[in-house]
Amino acid sequence: MKTPLSLVALRYAAAMFITVIFMFPIFWWGLTSIKPASDIFNKDEVVVFDFKPTLINYRVTVLGESPSMLTGGGTASGTTMGTGGENSFDGRKTIFDSIVIAIGSTIFTLAVSLGAAYALSRMAFRGNQLYLNWILSHRFLPPIAIIVPLVFMFHNLGLRDTYLGLILVHSLINLPIAVLLLKSFLDDVPKELDQAAMIDGATRWQSFRMVVVPMIRGGIAATAVLCFVFSWTEFLLSLFLTSEIRTLPVKITTFVTSTGSEWGFISALGTSAMLPSFIFILLVQRHLVRGLTMGAIKD
Repeated sequence: MKTPLSLVALRYAAAMFITVIFMFPIFWWGLTSIKPASDIFNKDEVVVFDFKPTLINYRVTVLGESPSMLTGGGTASGTTMGTGGENSFDGRKTIFDSIVIAIGSTIFTLAVSLGAAYALSRMAFRGNQLYLNWILSHRFLPPIAIIVPLVFMFHNLGLRDTYLGLILVHSLINLPIAVLLLKSFLDDVPKELDQAAMIDGATRWQSFRMVVVPMIRGGIAATAVLCFVFSWTEFLLSLFLTSEIRTLPVKITTFVTSTGSEWGFISALGTSAMLPSFIFILLVQRHLVRGLTMGAIKD
């Protein structure tokens, strides 16, 4: 039976309406980042398009230019709220720190979880299901519950305020969900393929690397995206375990003080922070859709 044209139009209209609702905050965030301060803090009216766009906020937070040099005195956004001096607005090191930590934790998580997931999927042992439940239980534990002992442990081990420390802690938080996801993808690959490869003379490692891994590239891409996005947006652990190294969510909070908020700088750095995630997703999009749908249809 053919779907009535009116119903199709209603579905498209509903889909567009929902998309607009979800995209509007991002649109407004980006719009705010190119507004002059006088329009951002306009008390008489909400300025939407009636303003002269400026890139000062990006030049200060992303390129590290001096606010006073750009405006001939005062701050780039013109608010003079002061969050610790001109250098405090420079987000270049913060972007570098976040990229190193996010990529490092994603690679480390995938390396560990892929081997663990393969073992759980292919090797039967006593307590297999109990072990899976134990792994899953770690995901239920909120980071705030372990933050105090973590701070003391990292301080005693010399890992506090280091790239390695944040990479490790982000990886530990990501490992449970990564192991469970990769195991579900590996379960969709018939075990007979491994056995056939080993009958032909391949070792367990060769069959894993040359036969199984290429078949779950989509699942690996989907898992990598989740791990990267978590590390890129994680706030609490980065706040307590670092003081010199600042990830983007922590850096943005320094633009909010008791005297006010530098919304121009906040929106500029926040909008810039979205780009690496989009770029990373674009790089793996060919495998991402396949990974998200693996196991959805059974023969």
